Amino acid sequence: MSEDVIFYYSEVFPKLKKFLKNREIATKTYLKDIEFIKRGSHEPPLYINELIKNINKKFLELRQGNSHLKDVRSKLNKTQIKIWEYFVPRKLIELHYAVNQEHPNKPIDRICFDVDRKIIPAEKAQLVAIKLIETIKKDKAFNLKYKIFPMWTGNSFHIYLFLNKKIPHSYYVKYIHSELNDSKDSFTNKWVTQINEELKTIKVIAGHEKKEGFINIDPSLTPSGKISRCPFSLYIKKYNKISGISMPLSIDELYDKNLINKLRSYNKEKVLKNLDYLSKKIP
Repeated sequence: MSEDVIFYYSEVFPKLKKFLKNREIATKTYLKDIEFIKRGSHEPPLYINELIKNINKKFLELRQGNSHLKDVRSKLNKTQIKIWEYFVPRKLIELHYAVNQEHPNKPIDRICFDVDRKIIPAEKAQLVAIKLIETIKKDKAFNLKYKIFPMWTGNSFHIYLFLNKKIPHSYYVKYIHSELNDSKDSFTNKWVTQINEELKTIKVIAGHEKKEGFINIDPSLTPSGKISRCPFSLYIKKYNKISGISMPLSIDELYDKNLINKLRSYNKEKVLKNLDYLSKKIP
């Protein structure tokens, strides 16, 4: 039987209020043979304010032991029932959210680049993340106003651009979206070309399609209707094992040669002990 991760997340939720704003929560629950996602496009949406307001001492007490929802439903309000269904007791669960809200083709105010690796060491993904930030900052043709937010996913890196104002979905399609042989207008493709010219020893490719020996810079988590993990989310590979924790970062930290070892040293207890300090890194 796994621990009930709601006790950990209940401490984290207040620190995510500013980050999540009115974006819908999503959860990914791991069972022995399957994984399933609960999210606002298919279920009644769940928001951070609902979590903060409705997870109280009584709710947590009902989660202890072997209680099932059918046994305690009469003691819960409608929102607490919804929370219970999103956060199944005694299962390992990742905490995700809709990056630019649920449902397609909405305006966006966040661009999310997934620096994705497969087999390649995380330290090389760290170098690519650094180079991506440096390349974006130097590109005068990219004239959006933004703040950069790097994040460790528990396994690799996300690089966010938090935009000063919303832009239409069509901007993403023309200038950010990137797959192999995609439009020359794509900033992502241009940046990846420049990164390859500078790094040389690390092969980088734009888009979601993985190739052996390459690190992907993938912006496909950006459009509305796509979800990504939250800061402090558990990173699960197997149903019974926590393999890492998502961590907010400063840009300066990316230049720390010992960063990966430091990030991998975090467990739930260490995150909660340092939660006030860590949460200050979130824009």
